[in-house]
Amino acid sequence: MTTPYLQAAALIEDLGRGTLFARLSKAQRERIAQRARRIRLEEGQSLFEQGDPAERFFLVLSGQIKLFRLSPQGNEKVIEIVMPGSTFAEALMFLERPCYPVGAQALQAAEVIGVDASDFLDMLRGSVETCFLLMGDMSQRLRGLLREIDELSLHSATCRVAGYLLHLVPKGVDRFELLVPKHILASRLTIKPETFSRILKHLIDEEIIQVQGNQVEIRDRRALERAADVCATAQDFLQNAFRYPCPPAKPLPGKGE
Repeated sequence: MTTPYLQAAALIEDLGRGTLFARLSKAQRERIAQRARRIRLEEGQSLFEQGDPAERFFLVLSGQIKLFRLSPQGNEKVIEIVMPGSTFAEALMFLERPCYPVGAQALQAAEVIGVDASDFLDMLRGSVETCFLLMGDMSQRLRGLLREIDELSLHSATCRVAGYLLHLVPKGVDRFELLVPKHILASRLTIKPETFSRILKHLIDEEIIQVQGNQVEIRDRRALERAADVCATAQDFLQNAFRYPCPPAKPLPGKGE
């Protein structure tokens, strides 16, 4: 039987798997763990609903969490698919009486840690260094949102799909499993499901990719890169737009080192 001490020690260790918490001191992680909650979700289970009071923010340990908004007509728009090691909803702690602007649901069986937002905010008041760490993380998120605006305004649907496929596999790897359902990916890329299917079919017909169920094989990486790289400055976007949290910026060509 696991003792409370061992449970707390495991929670402190798991907090260190998050990009944000890994940079905190052990004493800070111990404080966070005192009020944190480990939450296990089944596939399709909701973590919170759009409009619920935002009393916690979360670190994903395993599985995938879908963040989404519902229109008044009930249409769903996927805002983000959060992967293990990433946090979400932390910016809400700075608002008065915050509510979650999105819903959160497990795309597959998942485990998350819920952090007490009020206590974390009190900790920030006593540590300027921790404030700067959090500001840096949130600034990277802002850059990610700006990239997404570029994506929607400057890049075609085919470019977005090709860029996402390239994001999923490093160079030298040609086969991978598409873990996220296709209709969820379509919503994440702001594309209708039927458009997403037509783009995949076109890429298959052109022998650029091959798809069997959830298994995808890149048969012509250069052609896929051409489909994604629609302008001279797109390369940084294609490499980083879908990472969460967003990586540090790279200078554009001609803009300095």
